[in-house]
Amino acid sequence: MKTISENALGAKYFLSGVTSAQKDKALTAISHAIRENCGYIIQENAKDIENAQSAGMPGGLVDRLMLNENRVLAMADSVLDIVSLPDPCGRILSENTHKSGIVIKKISVPLGVIGIIYESRPNVTVDAAALCFKSGNAVILRGGKEAIYSNTALADIMRRALKDSGFDENCIQLIKDTSRQSAVELMTLNSCLDCLIPRGGKSLIKSVIENSTVPVIETGSGNCHIYVDEFAQIKMAAEIIFNAKTQRIGVCNACESLVIHSSVIGKALPAIKALLDEKSVEIRGDERAQAACSGIIAAAEDDWGREYLDYIISVKTVDSVEEAIKHINKYSTHHSEAIITENAENAKLFLEKVDSAAVYLNASTRFTDGGEFGMGAEIGISTQKLHARGPMGLEELTTSKYVVTGSGQIRK
Repeated sequence: MKTISENALGAKYFLSGVTSAQKDKALTAISHAIRENCGYIIQENAKDIENAQSAGMPGGLVDRLMLNENRVLAMADSVLDIVSLPDPCGRILSENTHKSGIVIKKISVPLGVIGIIYESRPNVTVDAAALCFKSGNAVILRGGKEAIYSNTALADIMRRALKDSGFDENCIQLIKDTSRQSAVELMTLNSCLDCLIPRGGKSLIKSVIENSTVPVIETGSGNCHIYVDEFAQIKMAAEIIFNAKTQRIGVCNACESLVIHSSVIGKALPAIKALLDEKSVEIRGDERAQAACSGIIAAAEDDWGREYLDYIISVKTVDSVEEAIKHINKYSTHHSEAIITENAENAKLFLEKVDSAAVYLNASTRFTDGGEFGMGAEIGISTQKLHARGPMGLEELTTSKYVVTGSGQIRK
C-alpha cells in the first residue's frame, strides 16, 4: 500500500502538467484498447462468473458481474463519450477585482487522488478510471473479490494504453489484494487520498462511512419507489414499473417498492402484476394489496426498506399523496423516486416534498445514471447533500482554489 500511495502522489503531480488534448488522446487509446481486447476481457470475466455461480451468488448480482460483447463495447464507447465532454478543470468559477487592484479568481481544480471501493460491477473499473483521469485525478481502485479477474484485465489494459501514450501508468492503479485488510488500509490512507468513494451495497457503504479516516462521498443503495397516484394513467404506470423493475434488476436505480393509492389499487395492481408476471416477479404487499389482487404475498415490516436486487417488489397502499410522501421519506434510501399522475397539484407536491437525489414525474427511475444524464459515465449516485448529490460526473470530481494576481499590493 505504501508503494501504491507513493505512485499515486507521483501521478497526481504528473497530471497537473497535462493538457486537455493530451488527456483526450490517452483516453481514446484506452477506448481502442478495450475494444481490441474484448475477447480477452470476456474470457477473464467468465472465470469470475463461474466462481460466482459456484458460490451461489443471486441471479441479480451475477447479472451485475457479467460482461458480454455488448457490455464491453459499451464501456469502450462510454470512454469516448467522456472524451467528448469539456475538461472540468481550469474553469473560472468567479472573478472580481479588489479595491487594492488585486484580481481574485476562483478556478476549478482536481480533487487530487481519489480512492474507489466497489463490489461486483467491472464496468465501474472503466467508468471510474476514465472519469478520474479526465478530471485530472489519480485513482486507486479496490474492487471486490467477485470481479478480480475482470478488474485485473481491464486495469492492465488501461495502464498499458496510458504507458503507450506517454503517460504515467500509475494515474490508474488497482489494488489486487481483495482481503478486508486492504480495504481497511485504503480507508485510512490519509497520507495519499484526498477523497474516498464507496460504490456498492448498503453494508459496504456503511462500513466505509464508519471506518474511514479519509473524507468520504457517500453513494447510496437504491430502495427506489414509484407512487401510483389516484389520477394515474394505469397503462402508463404498469409499463413504467415493468421497465423500472425488470430492465436490469441488479442496479441501484431499479424500482424496489411500489406505493399505490387505495382508490385505484383494485384496477392498477392487477395490470401491474400482469406485466411483472412475464418476468416472474414476486410481489409482497400489505393487506389491502392482497385483497385487491390474487397472488400477492404478505409483506413484512422490513420489506418496506429493502433493496432486493432480485425479482421481488413490495406494495404499500395509501389514502393520499401526503401519506405516500411520508412513507417514501421514511423508508427511502434517498436515491430516486417517481410519481405517476395526471394531476399537476399532486405532482408538484411530490416533486417538492420527496427528499431524494432524483425525483420523477411519469418516467422510469432507470434514468438516474451519469450516462443518461449527459455525463458520459458516473462515479456513483451520491445520496448525501454536501459537495455532490445525484449522479456524479466530471464536475463533481473537482474542487476549487483561488488564484490571486497583484502588482505589489500590500494590505493596509
